[in-house]
Amino acid sequence: MANKRLLLIEDDYDVAEMLLMYFRSHGYEVLHADSGLTGLEMARASFPSLILLDVMLPYMDGYDVCLRLRQSSLTKYIPILFLTQRDERASKVRGLELGADDYITKPFDIDELRLRVQGSIARATRESLHEARTGLPTGLLIQDEIDRRRGQDIAYYEMAYAIDGFTSYQDRYGFVAANEVLAYAGSTIQKVLSEYGTPDDFVGIQNDEFIVLSHTEDPASLDEAIRERFAQEVRAFYNFDDIERGGLLIDLDGAGEQFIPLMSFGPARRQVSA
Repeated sequence: MANKRLLLIEDDYDVAEMLLMYFRSHGYEVLHADSGLTGLEMARASFPSLILLDVMLPYMDGYDVCLRLRQSSLTKYIPILFLTQRDERASKVRGLELGADDYITKPFDIDELRLRVQGSIARATRESLHEARTGLPTGLLIQDEIDRRRGQDIAYYEMAYAIDGFTSYQDRYGFVAANEVLAYAGSTIQKVLSEYGTPDDFVGIQNDEFIVLSHTEDPASLDEAIRERFAQEVRAFYNFDDIERGGLLIDLDGAGEQFIPLMSFGPARRQVSA
């Protein structure tokens, strides 16, 4: 499973510490928020592959957090699994009606929880909702977001980003490293949108191309921030010699070496009016 980033929104530190240690020992990257507001901010900035959400949170309960996650285009497609001490049928139904993907009551069997987490992530990928390497929405979810905007009386921008030099990088460094680059590229766009975009902005991936839908008033600045952030930080995926050279030297079919610059985003932007 390429994308294994979990966001745990849980105010009980004993439970949180147990889950952090357990899931990290199984190869997951786990982020922790101890309040609903912090959890919302982290979900927008980190794009986890699944959110473990406690219902009984201070100030803003898990139901409100779930509702806000489902109202934002950046987070609406992230699978959510509720953790709660409540076992009443009405509570479960309410959580599922708000868009939760699963529901488990405390105390729970931690191995069962892991299997449910694994199943929810796999199901989203298998149903072509999330792209496996990045965890981003794909396929029909992208089209749904485009169709929804076309029905609104608001102009928005659609930006498509392909990674220039990606194929050459994959040939030199291998599929595993290339998949990590692709996942990082998606995360970079997500972070920039959370910093400079609007709450209704969206990013998905289709055929290795990132699709950004934004309601920003300054698309040029947003576009520049995405490209500059990626160009600066993608250097970490190269060895020292390639960084110093500024790119790869590739021998193409014995015809001599060709210089391939370090990877970058090649932007395409067009305004779509309602």
